[in-house]
Amino acid sequence: MEFGARSDIGQVRKNNEDSLAMSPEMNLFVVSDGMGGLASGEIASRLAVETVLAHCREGDVNSELALTGERINGVSRGSNRLASAVRLANHVIQKAAHENAAHRGMGATIAVVRCEAERMSVAHVGDSRVYRLRDQRLEQLTQDHSLVAEQVRQGEMTEREACESNLQNVLIRALGIDANVETDVTDELLMDGDTILLCTDGLTREVSDKQIATVLSDMKNAQGAADRLVDLANQAGGRDNITAIVLRASSRSEGAFARIERLGRWLRRLGDES
Repeated sequence: MEFGARSDIGQVRKNNEDSLAMSPEMNLFVVSDGMGGLASGEIASRLAVETVLAHCREGDVNSELALTGERINGVSRGSNRLASAVRLANHVIQKAAHENAAHRGMGATIAVVRCEAERMSVAHVGDSRVYRLRDQRLEQLTQDHSLVAEQVRQGEMTEREACESNLQNVLIRALGIDANVETDVTDELLMDGDTILLCTDGLTREVSDKQIATVLSDMKNAQGAADRLVDLANQAGGRDNITAIVLRASSRSEGAFARIERLGRWLRRLGDES
């Protein structure tokens, strides 16, 4: 797994409230966008990524480690562990805010990816996103938990109206706001040659999906792609902090039969664990 990452303050903000974390030994990657003003957003996003890494690392050492919250039926153990880690991050942020009046109301979005053989677990809360480029086709694997995105899904607003709305930053779900948070989690098939992007909304509000697909397709290495995406966001105005992690699954030389066999193994593993 080749990876590259970059986080940038942008052209307008005075501090960077985004955080990212990468653990290559666990194939675990996280981005978070903090909110709350002053230093609170920075604290919330840092707590989010640190909690997710620590909880997953502890789960690897102790397979009997209890999950935070209820087990989700229909997804793998790995995805349930990610959901547990995100829920724990929610509790940690809320506790930190409660203990310090200066940080009341702070929160964060989060997007997490963990790759295990042919499987990729994806978890998220808020409007930080995960994309997958496969065979030159870009697909958004997460759904924004924002007011305008919900209105688009319900047919009350068009995509264009959503992009032009001044309510884009209104979230309907985030870490640290409520005692419990619903976490979206899925198992995805990871194929040779796939390129994965985790990013905060500072990128996606400035750079179109078409531009993202072009960069991920054209750039020869993951770090170059992450740098180019951040540069494009800054050139477009950089009105928010910008964070991107790019992952690229190494291509293998194998025939169609081997690919089918690997797909079969992935489906069997998923069935056994869900």
